[in-house]
Amino acid sequence: MTLEDLRESAPPASLYFNRELSWLDFNERVLHEALDDRNPLLERVRFLGIVSSNLDEFYMVRVAGLRRQVAANVTRAPADGLTPREQLDAIEARVRVIVDKQRLCLEDTLLPLLAARGLRIVGADEVAPQAWPEINELFEREVFPVLTPLAVDPTHPFPYISNLSLSIAVELHDPDQRVDRFARVKVPPSLPRWIPAGDGKYIPIERVIGEHLGALFPGMEILGWYTFRVTRYSDIDLTNVEEPEDLLAMIEEEVLRRRFGEVVRVEVQSDMPDHIRRLLLSELREDQLANIGLRDAAIYEDGALLDLADLQELADIALPEDPTVRFPPLAQRTPSELITDEGETIFDAIKRRDILVHHPFHSFLDSTERFFEDAARDPSVLAVKTTLYRTSGDTAIVQALIDAAQSGKQVAVMVELKARFDEENNIGWARTLEGYGVHVSYGSTQLKTHAKIALVVRREGDGIVRYVHVGTGNYDSRRARVYTDFGLFTTNEAIAADVSDLFNALTGYSGRRAFRTLLVAPFGMREQFIARIDRTTMTARSGRPARIVVKMNALVDPAVIDALYVASQAGVEIDLIIRGICCLRPGVPLVSETIRVRSIVGRFLEHSRFWYFDNDSSVEMLIGSADWMPRNLERRVEAVVPISDERLRARLRSLIDVWLEDDRQAWTLAADGSWTQLRPGPVAHGTHEVLLKDPWGGSES
Repeated sequence: MTLEDLRESAPPASLYFNRELSWLDFNERVLHEALDDRNPLLERVRFLGIVSSNLDEFYMVRVAGLRRQVAANVTRAPADGLTPREQLDAIEARVRVIVDKQRLCLEDTLLPLLAARGLRIVGADEVAPQAWPEINELFEREVFPVLTPLAVDPTHPFPYISNLSLSIAVELHDPDQRVDRFARVKVPPSLPRWIPAGDGKYIPIERVIGEHLGALFPGMEILGWYTFRVTRYSDIDLTNVEEPEDLLAMIEEEVLRRRFGEVVRVEVQSDMPDHIRRLLLSELREDQLANIGLRDAAIYEDGALLDLADLQELADIALPEDPTVRFPPLAQRTPSELITDEGETIFDAIKRRDILVHHPFHSFLDSTERFFEDAARDPSVLAVKTTLYRTSGDTAIVQALIDAAQSGKQVAVMVELKARFDEENNIGWARTLEGYGVHVSYGSTQLKTHAKIALVVRREGDGIVRYVHVGTGNYDSRRARVYTDFGLFTTNEAIAADVSDLFNALTGYSGRRAFRTLLVAPFGMREQFIARIDRTTMTARSGRPARIVVKMNALVDPAVIDALYVASQAGVEIDLIIRGICCLRPGVPLVSETIRVRSIVGRFLEHSRFWYFDNDSSVEMLIGSADWMPRNLERRVEAVVPISDERLRARLRSLIDVWLEDDRQAWTLAADGSWTQLRPGPVAHGTHEVLLKDPWGGSES
């Protein structure tokens, strides 16, 4: 049966998995890391927190978007055939299973294990009397002054509940008026969640507040208090907005407006009475945009503790004296090519040969940050240009850009204001950079600049040399310690010319749509990737060996998936290493029999993107910022660069073996949509453990 035959005779689900349900599969794999007793105890706690923070973003963006589609009576389905309503129903069923597993993991497994190690999360009745004076003093000094009790009655309307804030619903009795009342107290997000209570005990701050509600409502009888939390629509959609005169001001306005997005989820303490739940739901429904009602199904019981994302904070502060409860400290190394003689800069090293780094196993500080710092200090450098999609507050890169501008160099930065949930942070960096004379551009409403590129222009002798960095990850020192990413440093003239042209297109006016070496989205990247897949297909049809290996965060684009199906029908051997969403269905007879899909989940977040096309030993390798998703190929500026240096290509070949031999962190996807974690033999082969010993997995490093 051909692909066309199957498409005519079978439902879309026979060919494609649903994007949203595939993402939930990924979050379940993260949850499994919390359940896996091979991981250190506090790392399991951290993984459990990551599951919650992942779900928060999923609801704020994906679920909220589906609910808006339902409200707008959208019935159009994606490639998998599920309508928005059908997707919401399936999501709600799956999420309840995930949340139940998460709660059981915490209550039945991790909390008892922590208690056995001398660390306990406790209620007020479990705090020793001698510990209360210090807790009471902390409440009076730091907590009470920032609390604001908000009454709800005919003269006090139900208060606005901010996104992801933890709240306390309080039932009171007014003895003077002989009437029961209701109030809400917001738990201050600026204060630590876990309060030390002596002897290895921690009490959540909401329980401390609960014990002191009498101070907030003097003269009232406290009948009961219960925690709840709301999730609001939080995406910024500018696709239908005409180009504004001031994009910065517009994004600031949209960020402010986002705070008042409709409620899409309500999490409640499991013992909250039904009448309080009904009151919350009734009042929150009044808070909705027209035609977007809050469904009863949007209420979730989350046990005694809400907002488990804060478990990551607990994992950072608890049991510091025991090294066995955490992963070993990350020991990063400097690539040998970047170890320079005294008086040399990083540019001397790059000019000798192309350099490829692999984070976090290679030091971000000694490579990428040094690239910018040397550029700022070097009197021969004339100009520095870069993109900033996400950056952390402690990064040296922003300071280097400021130093370069203050020393008289021309500095141009493309700041992406629309980087989701980093908008306010990026607005702050943009204003800071502008204040020091940096030329800052913001892009357009229609495209996000997601490319990770930097250019340093240096005068050498009688000429100009351009030094380029093209990466797969953000210029963010914090994420560079937990994300796996590649970065290429080169003086290749064709690549440098393309990067120069791309910066000119980003900061000025340019009609350029074709580039010499780079693959650039949205200017034909999808077509160029499909052309490479098709070329490999033709190689297989001619009876010659043909292979494709791809490593990405997500595979969603139907046109690319179809091209891979055609390649598989021709006999191309295809290995897809997809961390998160995968809409391609492998192993379908006569359609995708030669396609294998695996996901690697572990200590580090797999973030690097890599493509390998083998046409009878004629091999092309590329790295870059794009996933095979419609948003990356159509609505983002992305950059993908070929790797031509044979030394570097040998290292990437070695990494393919590491990824495909993993039997400790890897999961494989079956045609029925199930994921199976591989089990090791006598000696486990985990990708991250291997790469911590050698960033290239055993090749020359």
